[in-house]
Amino acid sequence: MRLRAACMATAALWCVLMAAVVARADSPQQEKEFEREVTIKVKIKYLLYLPPGYESDKKDWPLLMFLHGAGESGDNLAKVKLHGPPKLIENKKRDFPCIVVSPQSARMGWNVDLLTALLDDIAAKYRVDKDRIYLTGLSMGGFGTWSLAAAHPERFAAIVPICGGGNPADAAKLKNLPIWVFHGAKDPVVPPERSESMVKAIKAAGGNVKLTVYPDAGHDAWTASYENPELYRWLFAQKRSAPQ
Repeated sequence: MRLRAACMATAALWCVLMAAVVARADSPQQEKEFEREVTIKVKIKYLLYLPPGYESDKKDWPLLMFLHGAGESGDNLAKVKLHGPPKLIENKKRDFPCIVVSPQSARMGWNVDLLTALLDDIAAKYRVDKDRIYLTGLSMGGFGTWSLAAAHPERFAAIVPICGGGNPADAAKLKNLPIWVFHGAKDPVVPPERSESMVKAIKAAGGNVKLTVYPDAGHDAWTASYENPELYRWLFAQKRSAPQ
């Protein structure tokens, strides 16, 4: 009886398999797969600042990449000078002891692959200290900072995301990276919980992260942050411990 049952089960399974084969054979659509490496030409505008002494001093210099917010997107580079390090440089309010590159996103959002390619190009063309590459951004640029750092945590010595947000699932990738996060407690555009959730996740993963929440600030948490001398003392003191 057991042998007969086993035979009947095998026959039933065979019928199911044959029916599936026939069904695929009768389908007007064929199952195919395509694979190919594709090279895409990309272009991005950016502002470049070389620190005083760059031409005469042949040492390698730190590099700071700044990512702007949504309102500065487009093809008018002057808009990038409205906030953050580009604004301070343009108004001669601060001499940055580093190379500063400030790209402009043509559309809403930042493309991690494009930013990585730009970073590679700058590092190849200029005397960049590979162990002192820093990343910061505000609002949309804060989101971009989290995303780029999560994609390539080994590239940066420290990051400063301002009023942005990331994916807490990336915490393990970011745990070894010095991070200082800023946000306004009354932010109506990006809730402060977006920063707080990242900080909580990174701390839970054993990470080194600081959080400053301005109790009376709205979305503009960047003006006070970028004008704070302590931010730069902390930032430029960070160094990548070893190439990854």
